[in-house]
Amino acid sequence: MKLSTAGQRTRRGERGSVLAISAFGMLAFLLATGLCVDISHFYLVKTELQNAADAAALAGASALDSDDGGITKAVNQAVEQLNKYEFNKSNVTITRASVTFARNLNGTYVDENSAKADARNIRFVKVSVPAVAVNTTFAAPVLGASRNIAADATAGMSVSLNTFCDYIPVTAIDDDNVYFTPGNTYTIRRPPGGAVSPGNYQILAVDGPGASDDRVGLGKGVRNCVTAGNYVQTKPGVSAGAVRQGINTRFGDYGGGLDPTEYPPDENVKANITYQQYLDAQQQLDAGATPNASTYQAPTRGTPVRNRRVVLIPIIKKSEFDSGRDSVRIDRFAAFFLQTEVGNGNGGDITAEYIGIRTVLGRGGYDPSGGNPSPELTIPVLYK
Repeated sequence: MKLSTAGQRTRRGERGSVLAISAFGMLAFLLATGLCVDISHFYLVKTELQNAADAAALAGASALDSDDGGITKAVNQAVEQLNKYEFNKSNVTITRASVTFARNLNGTYVDENSAKADARNIRFVKVSVPAVAVNTTFAAPVLGASRNIAADATAGMSVSLNTFCDYIPVTAIDDDNVYFTPGNTYTIRRPPGGAVSPGNYQILAVDGPGASDDRVGLGKGVRNCVTAGNYVQTKPGVSAGAVRQGINTRFGDYGGGLDPTEYPPDENVKANITYQQYLDAQQQLDAGATPNASTYQAPTRGTPVRNRRVVLIPIIKKSEFDSGRDSVRIDRFAAFFLQTEVGNGNGGDITAEYIGIRTVLGRGGYDPSGGNPSPELTIPVLYK
């Protein structure tokens, strides 16, 4: 069958439309691909920026200690943490004004100076990262030449906890008559003659029964986590040498073969100062000043670590104790400040100040089936 001349002319006229449709389809495909690539890049930068903001907020929250110096340290740590990051091949810098504070999670956030005036009540830190201009690579006709991407994060103190790790294996005694008072000094581990019961000198056998376990636990904290309400074993015997060697590493004094690398000293080893004097010296160090010699002394060995003299101690009711080795129930935990080294001799008593203010310390959690929470002890938590 032979096509007519008119039919041939019609088919020749349709040949260009296929090429046009193909070209338009290819352009749409390339644009869609470019759009996906650019949007994926934006999401990647946003994720990186958010991760950095989260890390900065947690770093800031970890410094909160109900003291105005903790506010300064929180800002320092948040700014230092975030300014380590690089986004879209350029650094993002935040200023101190980008870090704000609040009493309540959804409350009003205030600047550093205002937070210092209300340090006892501050519980949350917010870090706001300024917008970063991210260039559009393929889909500029649709998305524009660039997109501004910002992030913020809020971290703060956790709810009251009842499960703790890294505490030291001695106990403070609650005699049911006198509750611990913030700022007061207590003998945490009593010498012979002042023991809570015959053969018990307030040492706990949590990680093991030997004196070497005491030395390690007092120097770096107990490995096994426990919950208030749990029972632990006491350790009879004085163990004065092990107690002295473990605790005194925190003051930069080493014996018993302990290594400063594994048992670092505190950054301030000055004896016979209060916790508030210790905090004030920290604030001066953070400001680049040298604290007064009456409240500050740098260690001569090891790389110092802040707050090594602040320790978690389980509190146990006096009525729990009996003669010799015994199983006792932990009532709660508390934070203490080690005022002095353990002296020579057979006593090995530990002198510590009860802190009693809300502070971020150590590692822990909350067990609904556990015992009493410790209202003043928290850990840093990322909220949003």
